[in-house]
Amino acid sequence: MSTISKKDITELIEKLHDIELSLDIPSKESALAILTKESTREDLWEDQKNAQNILAQISEITDEISTLKQLKEESETLLSLYEELPEEETDSLLTDFKSLKEKIASFETLKFLSGKYDKSNAIFSIHAGQGGTEANDWAEMLFRMYTKYFEKKGWTYKVTDITKGNEVGISTVTIDVNGKYVYGLLKKEHGTHRLIRLSPFNAQNLRQTSFAGVEVMPVMEELNQDIEIPESDIDFKAVKSGGPGGQNVNKTSSAVQITHIPTGISVHCSEGRSQLQNRERAMQILRGKLWKIIEENRLKEISEIKGEHKVAGWGNQIRNYILHPYKLVKDLRTGIETSNPESVLDGEIDEFVEAQVRIQ
Repeated sequence: MSTISKKDITELIEKLHDIELSLDIPSKESALAILTKESTREDLWEDQKNAQNILAQISEITDEISTLKQLKEESETLLSLYEELPEEETDSLLTDFKSLKEKIASFETLKFLSGKYDKSNAIFSIHAGQGGTEANDWAEMLFRMYTKYFEKKGWTYKVTDITKGNEVGISTVTIDVNGKYVYGLLKKEHGTHRLIRLSPFNAQNLRQTSFAGVEVMPVMEELNQDIEIPESDIDFKAVKSGGPGGQNVNKTSSAVQITHIPTGISVHCSEGRSQLQNRERAMQILRGKLWKIIEENRLKEISEIKGEHKVAGWGNQIRNYILHPYKLVKDLRTGIETSNPESVLDGEIDEFVEAQVRIQ
């Protein structure tokens, strides 16, 4: 877009009105009034968990309402400026228009984030797939891409478990990601990511295809009730932490490995300083894995899960990252693409993430 019209601006104002209706702002304002009254009770902090939940809801609703108000004010100001300027000078508002359009598109994603755990934090894992050394390097590239994205979103994250590749890169890494709507925004990054490039690891510099798998699970206490796992279905082992994980990983015998016998799903955890802490954490991750698979496949029996597992390899990818013979990143579900993979690998993935969120 090189020029803007009054119609372009009024369409943004209309979109904001539609978003306001879909988010049911009046109901949220009523809920905010009730929560605010609750927060003034003298006995509020007798139940700390409930108090924290009330304050978190107040913060969330207040932020949503104030953001909408700010966007409406910006759009009305932009329209006023457009109407005041001579026609030949209206293009000076193009940068402001594009910025406002992007902010509204980002805010609009909230109306698609109504799933049970969409507001939750997430356990985010990356696993090297088919491709050996190349795949380990690709997993590390994805790790860099996503952590840069987390930082740009203002989220906090912590590496809780990591296994280095035999030669380069990483074999697997697990990250706790905390922030607003983290799981809702990241959940559809779950899947196989495919890289095509000239290999830096062979003398012939041949073209190489590599794969890595991304797993995303919600962090919610309710999972303890949603997914019940009998002790007889668990194989528990105390293990040594594998690979040079750096100061983020506790390399002691307190590390644990839990295997869910009916499905074969295995979880390793070395974050805590005791076996009890790591066992509880590993069980939380295992519940998340089982819930995720059940949710995706609509299975009624956990015993059916194992046959649905997909390897991070040919035919299963959700997004292609092509660095040679041309430059392209394309999401195979939404059709969103860009010819600037360098920007994507630097964490500029908002367009891909938001397009996925809109898929119902």
